[in-house]
Amino acid sequence: MDEFAQVRAQFPILKQQIHGQPLIYLDSAATAQKPQCVIDAESHFYEYENAGVHRGTHELAARATDAFDQARSKVAALVGAQYGDGLEEIIVTGGATAGLNLLAAALSYASQGRGGSAAQQFAIREGDEIVVSEAEHHSVLLPFQELSYRTGAKLRWFQLDQEGRIRSDTAEQVITERTKIVAITHISNVTGAVTDIAPIVRRAHEVGAFVVLDACQSVPHIPVDFHALDVDFAVWSAHKMYGPTGVGFLYGKRALLEALPPASFGGSMVELAFMDRPAQYMAPPARFEAGTQPVAQMVAAATAAEWLSEIGLSRIVTHEKVLSQEMLKLGGIEGIRILGPSTGSGRIGTVAFDVDGVHPHDVGQFVDARGIGIRVGHHCAQPVHRHFGLYSSSRASIGVYNTIDDVDKLLNAVSDVRSFFRV
Repeated sequence: MDEFAQVRAQFPILKQQIHGQPLIYLDSAATAQKPQCVIDAESHFYEYENAGVHRGTHELAARATDAFDQARSKVAALVGAQYGDGLEEIIVTGGATAGLNLLAAALSYASQGRGGSAAQQFAIREGDEIVVSEAEHHSVLLPFQELSYRTGAKLRWFQLDQEGRIRSDTAEQVITERTKIVAITHISNVTGAVTDIAPIVRRAHEVGAFVVLDACQSVPHIPVDFHALDVDFAVWSAHKMYGPTGVGFLYGKRALLEALPPASFGGSMVELAFMDRPAQYMAPPARFEAGTQPVAQMVAAATAAEWLSEIGLSRIVTHEKVLSQEMLKLGGIEGIRILGPSTGSGRIGTVAFDVDGVHPHDVGQFVDARGIGIRVGHHCAQPVHRHFGLYSSSRASIGVYNTIDDVDKLLNAVSDVRSFFRV
């Protein structure tokens, strides 16, 4: 815990008071706070290196391009992706949502015949199937639901068990010979449950389907290696891994990225443009990065990736497991129901809960008065709430900077909610 006190000291935002109380930030599943080194990296780029990348030969352009390319390699190393020598597997996007929409649009173009013969492996047609789950964030559910509407494919989904875990044991039944895409969360942003994705990936590949992994909640909290997981595509956001907002990543196996048609168009992604015939597009990753890239944000994101690696994800797991166990004491408070696994096994420290008789917004305001920041609402995941018979909930989620004292103060505050509202 002492070493993580030193980690906490690197976050300047946590030194302030809220409503006269020391700030306790328990909303990292929404967006994580930033260590000083990440803040400094973005500022340094703007002060000394700011220029367009892959566009100019002047000194600043060369510095910016080098910083951007090095940043991509650092982010790739965090998740076990290839990089360098024309093997890049990381596409820079505006965020995980942007990456998922980019991928869904590219699959739609392939289904319309764009991208040539190599892209036909991605074609989705009427009668094919796209598989998601009831646990999905709307940023996963909606792009692939819309893709099913555009292509005539049938949308199927994994159901959840009583604890809100994805029923991976039903993979043989849910994923059929007609399945083309399986888009699944690695860790739920509501229940904190870690998905057993191995049987899902295995079954998907047996029938020739591609697996898209939402890794937004896993990359900051557990060791992740996309090659070892054998997923075909994956997305995550920098702002949840202690990096800046406005930048995220789409991972794809190199051979698949080379075959996938582009989905957004403009500068940077075209090799040759003509008036009388279709353009020739760049090889990945440039093919998928039309327009001006979020260069400063990418440099800062790479700093966050290095920072996480230096701390060590295995050490973060150990630290956060202790906090998770303490957080689960919420379930022992009268009138409180945890949405998700009630034990620390196979989950992270993201805990959504329902306070009997009190609206989540009231819960959020009550604990905020004590300087504690949590999330309230449906957390952009309405189907999983319906699974528990609710529309919304309160959610506390931990980061590397949190302490046992933070969690205990939350427990004390939540213990007082129902009496304050005279329930």
